[in-house]
Amino acid sequence: MIRTLVITKDKQLIEHTPLLEIDREQAKWIWVDFCKPTEEEVELLDSYFHFHPLAIEDCLMHLQRPKLDHYDNVHFFVLHAMEEQGRRPVEVDMFVGPGFVVTFHWKPLQEMEEAWSKFLRKPQFEEQGPLYTAYLVMDELVDHYFPAVEAIEDQLLEFEGEELEFKVQGKLSDVFEIRNKLLKLRKTIVPMRDLLYRIVNTQRIDGMSHYLLFFTDVHDHLLKLSEMVDSNRDMTSDMRDHYMSLSSNRMNTIMKTLTVITTIFMPLTFIAGVYGMNFQNMPELAWHGGYFGVLSVMVLLGGGMFAWFKIKGWFD
Repeated sequence: MIRTLVITKDKQLIEHTPLLEIDREQAKWIWVDFCKPTEEEVELLDSYFHFHPLAIEDCLMHLQRPKLDHYDNVHFFVLHAMEEQGRRPVEVDMFVGPGFVVTFHWKPLQEMEEAWSKFLRKPQFEEQGPLYTAYLVMDELVDHYFPAVEAIEDQLLEFEGEELEFKVQGKLSDVFEIRNKLLKLRKTIVPMRDLLYRIVNTQRIDGMSHYLLFFTDVHDHLLKLSEMVDSNRDMTSDMRDHYMSLSSNRMNTIMKTLTVITTIFMPLTFIAGVYGMNFQNMPELAWHGGYFGVLSVMVLLGGGMFAWFKIKGWFD
């Protein structure tokens, strides 16, 4: 599907004009959005706009790294949108040149719809140009990163308020899952941050100085997002270490308890083993009160060892 916005030289806005019917002589500039294009519509990138073959190839190859390429007077941007809950990025390609903006994406995106609607609501749209439209698109894409990052922050805050001593293994797996989500977010946010840094410092885009504050604002948002992701990763590292310490401490406590019990029963097992031997000339075997005497010794010995271990703090 292709939709168009035409801003004419007499400051009129015309929406949804078929691309091949646009009068470029009367148009001040145009915005063309390719959404889930057909093969015939993809061909227009070459036959109508005459974009560089390498840029067209990047549009057809899914999920390129965010970047900026300059082809004479046409600037090609590879951007990333974020699917719901930050599950994976979606590529958005954009061409900005004299008199046009072309956006290209394989999936319908809420961000593009909001940027389109926001442009239509601007009463001074005729005073804006292709660079301002590029800013609107980038700003909407970046604004939709925040819900995914904030959702993870809320989840981490819930973890902090819970008792950590129980269900350690389940919590540890949740922490690793969150770290995996943060890693995916970081792979999207950091390249976009680097791209915006390059945009605000480039000297090859005409008119950039007029819109520098707008793009700087988007870059600031990406800086904030990257700091939030790094902060959350540090928090998950602390949680991971804490959970692993709890697990290790719990294991040590269990091993210590089992060791103490084994130690107590070692002399008792020795006594039982001695009197369980089948020798006939054992004096104590003929003693009438021998059984109860040995049991008493074993109870006193076990109780004494338990009391001594308790005093030493081995059960703490």
